[in-house]
Amino acid sequence: MLRVVLDTNIFVSSIFWRGNPHKIVEKALNKEIQIFVSVNIIDELEKVLKRDFEEPEEYIEKQINLILEYSEVVKTDVKVNIVKEDPDDNKIIECAISANADYIITGDNHLLKLKEHRGIKILNPADFLRKLEK
Repeated sequence: MLRVVLDTNIFVSSIFWRGNPHKIVEKALNKEIQIFVSVNIIDELEKVLKRDFEEPEEYIEKQINLILEYSEVVKTDVKVNIVKEDPDDNKIIECAISANADYIITGDNHLLKLKEHRGIKILNPADFLRKLEK
């Protein structure tokens, strides 16, 4: 089974819209792929949902709990400084390395322009779904 790390922006998109990020989450719910998260990713997601979407605490908690149901939390045992333009993005790479992931799925250009790190392919949601269909 493919091991995948979703960037925070993919989780946000999957919660509010029914596009490609949502399709990727459905694949995780159907046990077609394995999603990995770190405490740092979950913390960032919680902050973004509060700050940018002003969702009630109960709604945010429900969404986080759902993500934790279909994801495996990994302890990030590595620190990297790969993304100089946005150091916050390093947490995604750290999670992927710690999870021995095959893919990082993101909409973030800072990560996408890397294309790959330590054999972990970095794709946008549409490209990832196309790859799965092959």
